[in-house]
Amino acid sequence: MYDASNETEVEHHVLKFAPLVKRIAHHMMASLPSSVEIDDIIQSGMIGLLDAARRYTETEGAQFETYAVQRIRGAMLDSLRQADWLPRSLRQSLRRIEQTISRLEQAHCRPPTENELAAALNMTLADYQHLLQEARGYQLVSYEDFKGGEEESFIDRYCSDGRPDPLAFLADRAMREELADAIDALPEREKRVMGLYYEQELNLREIGEILGVSESRICQLHTQAIARLRTRLRLAA
Repeated sequence: MYDASNETEVEHHVLKFAPLVKRIAHHMMASLPSSVEIDDIIQSGMIGLLDAARRYTETEGAQFETYAVQRIRGAMLDSLRQADWLPRSLRQSLRRIEQTISRLEQAHCRPPTENELAAALNMTLADYQHLLQEARGYQLVSYEDFKGGEEESFIDRYCSDGRPDPLAFLADRAMREELADAIDALPEREKRVMGLYYEQELNLREIGEILGVSESRICQLHTQAIARLRTRLRLAA
């Protein structure tokens, strides 16, 4: 049966939280390549907001904004993953970086420097940093990225106990502790970049102004930090 009051509430939520969609989109764009259009991200986010408004009930125990943020970000990430904007060759290069990080960390019992990584990859430092710049947006991690060879996927391995939503795993205390430890093990400058970006929700330009370096340099540090975290969490898995 048509419920006019419900449709009015949906419209109210969409109008009220449309600025939230734009804010999330602009924050996300700070870590995406220039080929990605902000209008496309906003459109996907609005679809997520509309879906949240139609699905939300107060009995779910979360404030609407908290619930909506998850739906909005999820819709944006889904659209980016479906577009498959990161070339296969670049994905392969980034996995080489992760493998090299893992090998050097085990050899030296500390995070490798950029110079060490570049040398191990037979690249100049400038070429290595350019690769990090090209990989802007690599933080859009898919669960399938944790799958190796014929092994079962990361998601199947950890979410096969009947839990209805893989988000339940992300909320798992052990996983959060692993992530916290991985962040704490980052080189100090990369750790600060991650804190300013994810905790303070600053964009790359703003972080660059704080640290006194260019936006492109912050982008490189951010991509490298993500590669280190992915390496650490894959080993923990």
